[in-house]
Amino acid sequence: MKPNVVILTGAGISAESGLLTFRDSGGLWENYDVMDVASIDGWYRNPTLILEFYNKRRLQAYHALPNAGHSAIADIQQYFGAKLITQNVDDLHERSGSTQVLHLHGELGKVRSETHPDYILDMGDAPIQLGELCPNGGQLRPHIVWFGEMVPLIEVAAEWCSTADILIVVGTTLEVYPAAGLIMDMPDHAKIYIVDPVKPLIHSHHKVHHFAENGTTGLPTLFKLLKETYPNG
Repeated sequence: MKPNVVILTGAGISAESGLLTFRDSGGLWENYDVMDVASIDGWYRNPTLILEFYNKRRLQAYHALPNAGHSAIADIQQYFGAKLITQNVDDLHERSGSTQVLHLHGELGKVRSETHPDYILDMGDAPIQLGELCPNGGQLRPHIVWFGEMVPLIEVAAEWCSTADILIVVGTTLEVYPAAGLIMDMPDHAKIYIVDPVKPLIHSHHKVHHFAENGTTGLPTLFKLLKETYPNG
């Protein structure tokens, strides 16, 4: 019987495509306080700073390329019909061929109205400036979930995990909630496969298999193992 597979990815898989996280030395975040550029309070204090910051991130992400880890995830999805939850805001999963991608923290290539959140535009690599408004007069802002805001898709992610037989975790420390709590929603019989050079500290009674590799090498290895274990998909 085909297992129900859910994949959860974090910044580590995109870092292999050159998109550094705020923890990385030399990354875009290095000269910023995270609460100044990734919180709703920061937006209220200095929207110009946030727009400039995300304009840089959007441009960088637009010109990044998917890596072998992204491709392996697309292959796993196609083989198992797997669902993909990502904490990343880039579109590298989609550009590698993934479908059913749930972006928990928003999408960098999109902007939305500050006052009408259902008004969303695809921006590509284009910048947005203070004073650019939606037709109803609301300032355009990054389509990103910041600290201090609700994570609107977390309930969908929890529902997906509640029926998972296998959860594949790639490139995340599982330290940031609410995403870190998704493991608690999994059935007792479910297995967890972690692909990361460092094993995250997770508190779970589920059986955990750790591949101490980056996504570009560990995911193809895991996919081969899963195909051998489930030859009929």
